[in-house]
Parts: sequence; C-alpha cells; structure tokens
Amino acid sequence: MNIQFVDLKAQYESIKDEIDSAISEVISKSAFIGGAFVESFEKAFASFCNVKHCVGLGNGTDALFIALKGLGIGQGDEVFVPANSFIATSEAVTMAGAKVVFVDINPKTYNMDPNKLEDCLKKRFGALTAAPQHRSTSLRPRAVIPVHLYGQPADMDPILDLARKYDLKVIEDAAQAHGALYKDRHIGSIGDIACFSFYPGKNLGAYGDGGAIVTNNAELALKARMIANHGRIAKYDHEIEGVNSRLDGLQAAILTVKLKHLTEWTEKRRKNAYLYNEHLRGSGLVTPTESENVKAVYHLYVVRVKNGVREKIQNYLKPKGINTGIHYPIALPNLSAYGYLGHKESDFPEATSASQEILSLPMFAELDEGQIGYIAENIRGFFANPQ
Repeated sequence: MNIQFVDLKAQYESIKDEIDSAISEVISKSAFIGGAFVESFEKAFASFCNVKHCVGLGNGTDALFIALKGLGIGQGDEVFVPANSFIATSEAVTMAGAKVVFVDINPKTYNMDPNKLEDCLKKRFGALTAAPQHRSTSLRPRAVIPVHLYGQPADMDPILDLARKYDLKVIEDAAQAHGALYKDRHIGSIGDIACFSFYPGKNLGAYGDGGAIVTNNAELALKARMIANHGRIAKYDHEIEGVNSRLDGLQAAILTVKLKHLTEWTEKRRKNAYLYNEHLRGSGLVTPTESENVKAVYHLYVVRVKNGVREKIQNYLKPKGINTGIHYPIALPNLSAYGYLGHKESDFPEATSASQEILSLPMFAELDEGQIGYIAENIRGFFANPQ
C-alpha cells in the first residue's frame, strides 16, 4: 500500500469534469485578471464565511501583509503571534515594518494560549491603570494574530476580551481553517479581518497560489483592495502606493468549483479524524483534542510522540508506503531567522516541546478506513517492537 500525505490527484479525479469545464470557460473568455470569475468567487466565499466582503489575493502571506497595512500597522508597532505556526504568520509582520512578539501555546490545541498572551500584555502595561493611549512604552502593541492551526479554532473569546481591554486589532490567520466554527461562529467572521490561503494542499486549494481577505468592515475591504491593486480602484487613479497581489481568473474558477464540495470534504475529514482516534486509542500516541463548542476541519491530523522516537516512527512507516510530515519541526522563535530577538528555547517551553514531538499523519477527504487501519496497525507494530 502507498498512502500519500495529501492526495490531490484523487481529489481532482472526483471533480474532473467540473474543473476542466471551468478552466476551459476562463480560457475561452480570456478572463485571466479580475472580471466575473473572481467577482463570483469573492461573493461566494464571503457568503461561506458569513461576512460581507471578500478580496481575492495572490497568496495567503500577502493577505496577512495587506491586512496589517490596511489596519495602519507598521513601524513602531508590535504584533502578537503564536510561537507555533508557519513562518508566513510572523514574516508578514516584519514585511509590514512592525515587530513580532511571540506567545507560547496551549499544549492541547497547539494554538495561542490566551493566558500567555495576557502575561505578555501585563508585562508591557502593568495592571493597565492608564488608558491605552497613555501607555508608557516605546513600541505600541497594536494587533494580535491568532492562528487556527491545523484546522483547530483558536480560543477566540478571551483573545477578543484582551483585544478590547488593550485596544488591539484582531487578525485571524485562517489559512488552515476553511469552514471551521467557533461557538457557532464562522472562522473568518470573528476578528476585525481574516486571512486565508488557497495553496494547493489547503482544505480549499487552488491549482497554484491564491489567497483572500474577508471582513465585515467595508472601509477596510476597500483599503485592502486598493493596496493589493497598486493603490488604486480606477485604472490609473493611484491614491496610495500599493503592491500587486491579485487572485487570477483561473484560480477563482477552480476555487468556485471546489467551494461547492468543501462542506462534504470537511465532513469526510472529520470522520477520518474520528476513525484515526478510534484506531489509535491506546497505541502510545497522543491524538488531537477538539475543544468544546468548536468544529475543527482537520487540515492536518497531528499526533504527539513521546520518548524521542518520532523520527524512528517516520523511518519505520516510510518503507511501508506511509508518508508523514512535521508541522513544524522548529518553533518560530527558535528559528535562525529570529535569532536577532535573542530568545532561548526555554522562553517558549510548550511550543519548543511540541516541535520536538508532533507528527502529522496522512489526512485528506478521500482517505478511507482501510488506509487508516493500515496506518494504525503499523504504528502499533512499531510500539510493539520499537527499533
């Protein structure tokens, strides 16, 4: 048996006629940049996220950068980011000219720990006896970016409470959480603005790069659209300097087709996560925890491997046709890229510990119970006879 980590070919085969027809239509109409296909997807995705506005963009990293710029965040500002995420989350902060402040994670969900966020804020402002505009700090804390990592919604209510108390903007990084729910609220509709990636391997993936911003704030949506299109709305009327980051017509048409199937695919992912949990019960792995009152979409199925045998398990599974991954093997503040911040691994104990123990098993909608049983059987085989 050969089980891919993500099987995009299987997904394509299941909707081949629809995809081929959509691509052909875009080409026949030469609707490559902007136009009806992009507008149609933006409208459909805004509705899916239960928000008023969607702006299609070139990729998810651009979405984060443009969201920050649209909120006026840049030089002299601090932005709080979880210590466990892909570098795009923190990279966008630096791109905008602001300073990254890392926050440790909840070891059960791997998302930003609101208690640790509060600790960071208290260190900067004491008990916050003065109004936010009278803060005595050289850097201005301006925003927090909770990441709904692996498709597991971050604990938003306490983060929103802290944002109100400390006058912070909330930017949801929803790159891995298309369709997830937090207390019956759609991920993407909770903060001031939310950012999505449509990288091919995402739950809603294009056939190339793509991204989007969603928000209920009309002014912010217009600002984001201007920034993404060279600072203009009309063709040569550039009100500000912007960048070039546009979702193209081909990707928009492909995403429109896939969006119709996303709810079904999500339920299959959730079923597969449940099957994994059952098959791996008592296996020696720590399986994912889904918090109360959330609906996770399992972009990744991430287990935890104790006793320093993660790489041994990977090496054991690979020749048996089971492909795995690690998301992510180095916590963000421990990367060489952030050496200038002077952090030690002990500054973020939960993120550091997780980075050394987490393992991602194959997860996609087309995965079946026989494959999941095969994976679990071999994991049990490893623990029965550890190498």
